[in-house]
Amino acid sequence: MDEITGTLPAPDGTPIAFRRLEGSGPGIVFLGGFHSDMTGSKAQFLAEWCAARGQAYLRLDYSGHGASGGRFEEGTIGRWAADAEAALLALTRGPQILVGSSMGGWIALLLALRHPTRVRALVGIAPAPDFTEDLMWAEMPEPVRQAILAEGQWLRPSAYGEPYPITRALIEEGRRHLLLRTPIALDMPIRLLHGQADADVPWQHSLRIAEQVTGQDVQVTLVKGGDHRLSAPDDLSLLGRTLEALLRQDRA
Repeated sequence: MDEITGTLPAPDGTPIAFRRLEGSGPGIVFLGGFHSDMTGSKAQFLAEWCAARGQAYLRLDYSGHGASGGRFEEGTIGRWAADAEAALLALTRGPQILVGSSMGGWIALLLALRHPTRVRALVGIAPAPDFTEDLMWAEMPEPVRQAILAEGQWLRPSAYGEPYPITRALIEEGRRHLLLRTPIALDMPIRLLHGQADADVPWQHSLRIAEQVTGQDVQVTLVKGGDHRLSAPDDLSLLGRTLEALLRQDRA
């Protein structure tokens, strides 16, 4: 089964790159993390997993990420959520299972709240709602905060490559989409996978999500020794088993 590749105009006209597999539903939609792209190990694993099962699958790059247009430093949570929402509505049919990694977990929750009839279930991999406020701004030293406010951005060192910009717009616009301060009104199967050696998003973050979701079908799986990416072979096997169980539950 060959993937269809193309671009879709975002609400602001930016070309959003995607790859799609035709297949049976509910489809799987992968939403990547901050400063990542759709060629990563989890996205590729899901492409092979879905192809082997004849399952519909969609992955995309947000604006400023990967093969999409736009500049990364002009992105915000709201803009990237709008990119993902446009792809969900234009490129999928019927119910979908959203798989969100890190920031993609935040975006998946936002899409589920906006389109509850289109989202059958949600899987978060080290999900990071509110990370701009709770895991960035709240933990930044005061000189870094002042630099962001005065200069509009700060280059954050990265363990995965070159430093990348954290902008004032990212922080301030992110406050419009915070989820963990109030109940999250979702009533669908939600599975949260989190490594206990995650150096970027503490595993307790998934427990906070579980506490705030109003629905009862919520499960948190902790992976002892698992890192933020959860892309080792055993981690990918866990992701596959999690999705298989959700599909069986959907067919029951």
